[in-house]
Amino acid sequence: MKLNSFLAVAALAASASTAFAADLPSTKEPVVAPAPVSPWDFDIGGGLTSNYIFRGITQSNGGPSVSAHGELRYNLDPTWQFYVGVSGESIKFSPSYYPAGSPEMELDGDAGVRGTFDKWSFDLGGIVYGYPDTPTGVHGWAQPTYLGTYVPTVIGLTPRNDTWGEVYFKPAYAMNDWLTLGANFFFTPSYINTGASAEYLSGTVKVTFPFNLSFSGEVGYQWFNNKVDSVYTGGFGNTGYIYTACGPLCGINNYSTGTLPDYLYWNAGFSYAWKFVTLDLRYYGTNLTETSAYQLTGIPNNAYVGTNTSHYANNAIVGTISFDLTGKDIK
Repeated sequence: MKLNSFLAVAALAASASTAFAADLPSTKEPVVAPAPVSPWDFDIGGGLTSNYIFRGITQSNGGPSVSAHGELRYNLDPTWQFYVGVSGESIKFSPSYYPAGSPEMELDGDAGVRGTFDKWSFDLGGIVYGYPDTPTGVHGWAQPTYLGTYVPTVIGLTPRNDTWGEVYFKPAYAMNDWLTLGANFFFTPSYINTGASAEYLSGTVKVTFPFNLSFSGEVGYQWFNNKVDSVYTGGFGNTGYIYTACGPLCGINNYSTGTLPDYLYWNAGFSYAWKFVTLDLRYYGTNLTETSAYQLTGIPNNAYVGTNTSHYANNAIVGTISFDLTGKDIK
């Protein structure tokens, strides 16, 4: 009897303890489902450089240039990324003594796909280099007293807008944590909208050091497949392209023949990155002489008609400060 009573009391106590425990809050953290990761991302940035150089040719008449860019990205998965972007740079194609100046802005747009496969990566896409305020037109002629021949009354115009585009393929291979090798291939059906098709091929290297310091370099070759359109083969007595005002008078194989010079280009420099800011000091060079640089650009060293040299491809040391932010950086 006593045993039965004891068992009954024990069972009652056990059931009460269970009930009380169920009423107490749990000390375990609730299971939270992982937040979905958006496939969308973006990149924004800008910079200031002492000389805006494109494949060895100054785009800012050897002076400083400011730039800004933005890019929208869609990550399909860890391997594939699609992107579309826009950038703008301040430019100056012609010296200030030209009565008609140059475009003040370059406005570019690009789009493509990037892929990453272990140590291999690539970038395949296209880019348009836009010059919305290109001064276009034809010129008249005036008789100067110091040359005794006709010269253009307005210099610095082009027969049509300079806007042009290229398609590109840029593979790269990470040899290890500190060394990456790459290549760049570009093709255009109309270089600077002159009608001359062209290719550019280069090899790149990047070496990463401790303390956010790196070295990078590029060696490339730009070549042309055909002559420029006839509207660009002006000279004296031709009311076409004004940059070739000296024409046959220069005595060189310039635009008057419609042929552009192939050339070798290189750059090498060091970069230091601190958070989202990068400092870069770089040396740029080509194998173009000042005569062949004039043949390529049509921009002379001085205002006197008859000159046949241009400093637009001179070797240069360039300093740049830039910043770059992605969506992950500002979250």
